[in-house]
Amino acid sequence: MSKVSYKTYFNDRLKQVPLHGQLTYPLYIQVTFERRTIFFKSYYFELFSKARYYQSAAGVGRGPSIEEITDKENEVIDFIIRKYRDTFSLSLFKQAYSLYSRDLCDSTEESFVNYMYHFFQDKGMPDFAITVREGSRYRIAYHVVRDMKQALTKPLYEELVENSLYYAPPYLPLYGFMQQTKKWPMLCLTVMEWETGNTKTEFTAYLHQYYPKDNADEIMKQVEKWLQAVKGQ
Repeated sequence: MSKVSYKTYFNDRLKQVPLHGQLTYPLYIQVTFERRTIFFKSYYFELFSKARYYQSAAGVGRGPSIEEITDKENEVIDFIIRKYRDTFSLSLFKQAYSLYSRDLCDSTEESFVNYMYHFFQDKGMPDFAITVREGSRYRIAYHVVRDMKQALTKPLYEELVENSLYYAPPYLPLYGFMQQTKKWPMLCLTVMEWETGNTKTEFTAYLHQYYPKDNADEIMKQVEKWLQAVKGQ
């Protein structure tokens, strides 16, 4: 295979954007292969620029740094180059990048929040439903649900969680599992990580421990079903 080279860089042709309190140019990626070059926006820069990835405690706050975001990009790009060393092309790279860089938790969160919105609408709590939907733009939905455990009655909370396993993507178990294996602020579980190593085995063990009343195999099927839908896009 011909040599593949790449680099991350700040696209100073665009306007600066906020990154957790500081202005910076958007992070882009340049990939060169067989004298052709493509440029595209960093997925992880977009992901970790979201306000909900900023956390403050005792007057000190921070979110993911450019260095941490760049390391994440390097990890997935190197993985794709190794995986497709015999069939590499720039078009194949872009397709693989779109898939393997994707965060399972972020990708399933919007549908999960939409599920909560309809759940509370059906319970006759329309204002609360709107608050949950709008507030989740600025806070991680998993943390919102965690606080609901204290705010809601036990039967209502348990119904919310249990029904989500049937009427929403398996966001809660995915995020709960990810949170046990990652450190703040790089809280994500990528498709690359899901399909390599012992991730699936460890996730199944997590389900047996924290969702003992539910069918672990069925939850796994829901994750794989969602992945197949993503691959078909």
